[in-house]
Amino acid sequence: MRKYRALLLAVFFSIFLAACTQGIEDPLEWEIEEFTFTNHNNEDFGLADLEGEVWLADFVFTNCTTVCLPMMANMTDLQAQLAAEGLDVQIVSFSVDPAFDKPDVLKSYAENYGADLSSWNLLTGYTPQEIDEFAMDNFETLARKPENDDQVIHGTYFYLVDQEGVIMKSYDGLNPPVEEILADAEILLTEE
Repeated sequence: MRKYRALLLAVFFSIFLAACTQGIEDPLEWEIEEFTFTNHNNEDFGLADLEGEVWLADFVFTNCTTVCLPMMANMTDLQAQLAAEGLDVQIVSFSVDPAFDKPDVLKSYAENYGADLSSWNLLTGYTPQEIDEFAMDNFETLARKPENDDQVIHGTYFYLVDQEGVIMKSYDGLNPPVEEILADAEILLTEE
């Protein structure tokens, strides 16, 4: 009888703990390497500036004629919804066309979408090869510009990153699951 009581207590305790620690479902847990690039204000900005922050990341470029347009609109809408929910989430967009996307170009581009640049940094200041390697090594996505083409092949995901600089989840940036992103961001923010 004593064994059963102990077993029952252990099972109850396990269920209780599982209910209390509902984290991100199926987390990716990809660590991001240290980086420092140049933001839309022509200032150094990197992983150290995001320490302790929950953030969303994506890869875009201002001359994009296809996927970046809905991605930027979706991220801008998502930024507004995060603010409306009181969720303090930073946004980082990495340009995949750094030769063209200088800081002033990125700033104007974001402003055209109505982005709140107080919590959104658009980054450049690296070579096309460097961003391609950075995207593949850290986000497992392409950021490759073919020769003799003004368009860049790149991923269309939004990435949710925790306070330690670890990618926890990725979402379709063309049709983002807004409620899931909000819920996941809230989970990370309450785990501080």
